[in-house]
Amino acid sequence: MKRYVYINDDELSQDVYCDNRVSNRKYTLLNFLPKNLWEQFSRFMNQYFLLIACLQLWPLITPVNPASTWGPLILIFALSATKEAWDDYNRYLSDKKANEKEVWVVKQGIKKHIQAQDIHVGNIVWLRENDEVPCDLVLIGTSEAQGLCYVETSALDGETDLKTRVIPSTCMGLDFELLHKIKGVIECSNPDKDITRFDANLRLFPPFIDNDICPLTIKNTILQSCYLRNTEWACGVAVYTGNETKLGMSRGVPEPKLTAVDAMIDRLTGAIFIFQIVVVIVLGIAGNVWRDAEARKQWYVRYPEEAPWYEFLIIPLRFELLCSIMIPISLKVSLDLVKSLYAKFIDWDHEMIDTETGTPAHAANTAISEDLGQVEYILTDKTGTLTENKMIFKRCCIGGTFYGNESGDALKDVELANAVASGSVDVIRFLKVMAICNTVIPLRSKSGSISYKAQSQDEEALVHAASQLHMVFINKNANILEINFKGAIVQYEVLDTLEFTSERKRMSVVAKDCRSGKIFLLSKGADEAILPHARAGQQTRTFSEAVEQYAQLGLRTLCLAWRELEEDEYGEWSLIFKEANSTLVDREWRVAEVCQILEQNLEILGVAAIEDHLQDGVPETIEMLRKAGINFWMLTGDKQETAVQIALSCNFVSPEPKGQLLLINGKTEDEVCRSLERVLLTMRITNSEPKDVAFVIDGWALEIALKHYRKAFTELAILSRTAICCRVTPSQKAQLVELLKSCEYRTLAVGDGGNDVRMIQQADIGVGISGREGLQAARAADYSIGKFRFLQRLILVHGRYSYNRTAFLSQYSFYKSLVICFIQIFFSFISGVSGTSLFNSVSLMAYNVFYTSIPVLVSVLDKDLTERTVMQHPQILFYCQAGRLLNPSTFAGWFGRSFFHAIVVFVISVHAYAFERSEMEEMSLVALSGCIWLQTFVVTMETNSFTVFQHLAIWGNLAGFYVINWIFSTLPSSGMYTIMFRLCRQPAYWITMLVVVGAGMGPVLALKYFRYTYRSSKINILQQAERLGGPILSLGNIEPQQPRPLEKEIASLSIAQPKNRNSVYEPLLSDSPPANRRSFGSGVPFDFFPSQSRLSSSYSRNCKDN
Repeated sequence: MKRYVYINDDELSQDVYCDNRVSNRKYTLLNFLPKNLWEQFSRFMNQYFLLIACLQLWPLITPVNPASTWGPLILIFALSATKEAWDDYNRYLSDKKANEKEVWVVKQGIKKHIQAQDIHVGNIVWLRENDEVPCDLVLIGTSEAQGLCYVETSALDGETDLKTRVIPSTCMGLDFELLHKIKGVIECSNPDKDITRFDANLRLFPPFIDNDICPLTIKNTILQSCYLRNTEWACGVAVYTGNETKLGMSRGVPEPKLTAVDAMIDRLTGAIFIFQIVVVIVLGIAGNVWRDAEARKQWYVRYPEEAPWYEFLIIPLRFELLCSIMIPISLKVSLDLVKSLYAKFIDWDHEMIDTETGTPAHAANTAISEDLGQVEYILTDKTGTLTENKMIFKRCCIGGTFYGNESGDALKDVELANAVASGSVDVIRFLKVMAICNTVIPLRSKSGSISYKAQSQDEEALVHAASQLHMVFINKNANILEINFKGAIVQYEVLDTLEFTSERKRMSVVAKDCRSGKIFLLSKGADEAILPHARAGQQTRTFSEAVEQYAQLGLRTLCLAWRELEEDEYGEWSLIFKEANSTLVDREWRVAEVCQILEQNLEILGVAAIEDHLQDGVPETIEMLRKAGINFWMLTGDKQETAVQIALSCNFVSPEPKGQLLLINGKTEDEVCRSLERVLLTMRITNSEPKDVAFVIDGWALEIALKHYRKAFTELAILSRTAICCRVTPSQKAQLVELLKSCEYRTLAVGDGGNDVRMIQQADIGVGISGREGLQAARAADYSIGKFRFLQRLILVHGRYSYNRTAFLSQYSFYKSLVICFIQIFFSFISGVSGTSLFNSVSLMAYNVFYTSIPVLVSVLDKDLTERTVMQHPQILFYCQAGRLLNPSTFAGWFGRSFFHAIVVFVISVHAYAFERSEMEEMSLVALSGCIWLQTFVVTMETNSFTVFQHLAIWGNLAGFYVINWIFSTLPSSGMYTIMFRLCRQPAYWITMLVVVGAGMGPVLALKYFRYTYRSSKINILQQAERLGGPILSLGNIEPQQPRPLEKEIASLSIAQPKNRNSVYEPLLSDSPPANRRSFGSGVPFDFFPSQSRLSSSYSRNCKDN
């Protein structure tokens, strides 16, 4: 689809396209209530609780006042709605500010001041220096004679370096006054969100030009939210407005990510729901039988002679309402609240602030913090992520001569200096390519010194090195470049620029020497993109050897080439190139095809080698995370030898003989197949050996492996702890993440540039580095950090604590609901199985909302181990990775505890206060008091580290229980009039509480002491060491080493097959079998606790303490 924008013609464009009103609001005043309720009731849990609340409105079946369910339900919905309304109101204020900003536009040939929201497609918008761009504009004029302007794009891509934008060639030379009257049409594609691409054509109407087509690219545009800098004024035609701008199209709510903990909670909730249905059916049948067999014989039970047809449903429905509290209504709200706090803890962590730039860590996604503690694979970019992305020109090979090999710095090499001084032809050409073939902007300061602004750090390093060798790039005026070589100014006209793309892997410039009139093609790029295009007869072996030598030193390499063009050859090619640039469909592909025609028969000049230092702390961070059982994959666009050297230097893989690198290469399917089989065979043999084995694959072989040998490559991915993938494209990075996710591994992707965004968004957890390549990755990620080394604290501290706290909170929420529900069930056995509630409505509502929620919410401050201990012993992360604290086994322990505590409370309360010794309300409050006391001590026992806030919450909540009930006891209409006053005056009441606590907590404490003392886990050992103040030198292997025959497991390998952990003993309430951490999905049977199986036994090797 195309869009035709008529310049300066309001009538043709105003009614066709939207105005510039920006709206990011989700709701309006009219649709807020219905839309918000629809969103909330689209969740199964909310539908369930609404059904229960509606059933309670039927007086015949409700055992309690409907307020006991409606109250919490309305409160929870009101809190969620209030949060949504507040967020939407803030979006409205932001939109209002942007829409009402004053801007200059041309209306009927006159400049007018209007609000930004009144701009229409086709309007000419005028900007002054430091103005924010209100919509997407095609530049048609600037204050600079050469047609340039400078823009800051940090709001789009986070890059703070200024970028140049240039007016189309057809608009060059137009007078200031003519810009008010300009007429024409812009043919462009429909709006999209790609901020790096704009394919369009411009045609001006006479008398301005003779209808000639002028191709437009992204360099002819200035996009919404950019700022005009260092330019007095600029004007442009509005092509995309309002929410149809590229920035507006890129806005949107990302797909929510389901964490492993959330998936487990969903499955446990489903299991409890099924258990609830079974209980309701059994008790419903028993109630109907007792009613027909016994109840009608009792004089005090009055049933009508003729019962309605639905009488058999009444008792089951009463039990359904009675048992509905098995599923805690406040669980989701509690989890959302604590997860928001986890995210704030990351934001507030001063130890994760990059002191060099002042950049703090930031959690953009507040819902997945606990997943950080369960990461199994980290897939990382190299340049800018592991390295500093500060490029320094170090060595070069020109015309077969190596420079910088002895001194380590070519700029200090005397031979190179002499070659420049003597005017060596190859060296001079080499330096010209370095200085001209780029997109660098030279900036001259007031003192006369020249600095360079570049989008690519490689280009800046080359231009800076050329200037030190007397080939100084001093000025850029439109398409005219000025080079100062040994005091002589030489001008070159850039005729065409053949842009770099990840597919072409090279860039070229067609330049004309203004003095001699000769035309040259200057090229630079990766060795595989340059060397195969050498002229016939030129020997490239020396250059290939130079590339290998530099790569083995960990240096980045670029090959430089040139050739002289005949005017006729260039003229013919230029027409084809212009035609390709004017195409709106598949322009990038057609341009690349045309570029290929010219980039042939190149004269290879040499190889440049650039150094990029590792960031501080990278080797230590990788070593620590590998000890934690996390596997690492490096995905980079660099050459294989460079990537391998970086991997060795940052502890990705150990050097020989402990480590071994297995290469997968080939250009054909057969070659890749044989290479893959060889590596797989080696992996299977060395699987049981304590050897650090990694495989290395390039982008070409990876493409073939993923397309034709996906199953074999998946097996290799499972077997290998480390992988180095070279020359990979952004789409291949995302494919590798998806491959590991399909094997049910929890993945984390980390990168720093726009080419890492797809990988980051595809992973379970995306982490962006706020680096020199801008903030595109950081903005697209779930978490952003200043340096790679902060990853260890993000995972080991924040991730682990978040998982532990969420595991306790979720299981405790079920526990407290089950306790009260089991007491209700027990009470039914002494109340004729009639579905009568022991507790009144006020008590039930307060129990869920106040009595048991506050102590749990402060569990967000609990730490089972100090941060220092966690960082010293990273291998304990395995308990989180394996789901040791939240799985069907640990939940069964909490389920059993709730059943046991319900028996204790019910039996003791009944024997102390039933059988005509007191009224039912008294026994009800005694039982409720027993629950509150027990749960207070349960929270106290499960808390590992106490703060003032936790003491206030735990014991203050217990005191608050009595205060609230004393207040209700003063109200005659509450149904609890004077009861709490009477109970508190009775010694028997306090003795009962002591007996309940002793009977309920005694066995639990005894079991905990036995396991803590005689069957300690590794965490227990560390806790004891912390309390005693003694060091723990080594924990050994956390996971038992029980390798199983690999061939049997691989034989049935499929990509969708889930992967589970081997068992690890963790002393909770019962011995825990292996935890399955995944939710059921499409095509998976409805099985809450599936059998335990493994894809491979390699994990025991992977989790060894290095």
